[in-house]
Amino acid sequence: MTSYILGRKKGMTQLFTESGDVVPVTVIEAGPCVVTQVRTIEQDGYSAVQMGFGSAKEKHLAKPQSAFFKKVGVEPVRVLREQRLAQGEAAPTVGSKVTVETFKIGMLVDVTGTMKGRGFAGTVKRHGFTTGSKTHGGMSYRRPGSIGAAADPAKGVQKGRRMCGHYGDARFTQKNLLLVAVDAERHLLFVRGAVPGYNGALVHVRTAKTGKAPSADKVPTLALSFGPGAGKGE
Repeated sequence: MTSYILGRKKGMTQLFTESGDVVPVTVIEAGPCVVTQVRTIEQDGYSAVQMGFGSAKEKHLAKPQSAFFKKVGVEPVRVLREQRLAQGEAAPTVGSKVTVETFKIGMLVDVTGTMKGRGFAGTVKRHGFTTGSKTHGGMSYRRPGSIGAAADPAKGVQKGRRMCGHYGDARFTQKNLLLVAVDAERHLLFVRGAVPGYNGALVHVRTAKTGKAPSADKVPTLALSFGPGAGKGE
């Protein structure tokens, strides 16, 4: 069964194993989400579940949105997203809750978010080009260099040539991240590695489509500890 949930990236930190090894993790505050609609092949042409995340005030809703929430009988939410269901996968009922308890330590997850926008960037920053020599007063060490021939081939700049341009602010999925800890009380997921987006950005977490989860003996055992004020926005 596929697990999926919406959340917000809280930031990165590090946890320690019993042997003292450092594990860099991203903390995601996920859920609780509420199922607001179920799409069916017979009625909509595809099978999916629509989830809502984050509370919203009635005065901030448009009339069609307010009418929709009243019709399905759920409290207004800020964000609505759909998750496609696999063929034959059972759909949850409208109004049911989705929490981090559906995720288990040791499983692989895919995290989708929007990358940080970096504006217009050069080839060194955007594509990791090597810079030129800075010796003897040279001033062109960050320039891209040649982008194509003038005569042969006739089409001077080939399609797909890596050049300067807009960088970031695009939807991206970081795949096969190991889930190393779950805190059901605080609605937190701890995944090893980095995920796209700034702190506070909306992310979508689901069971990995590819990749094989490691065996139980290869999953690091981590101890979670929270200082005073944890869970109160600190």
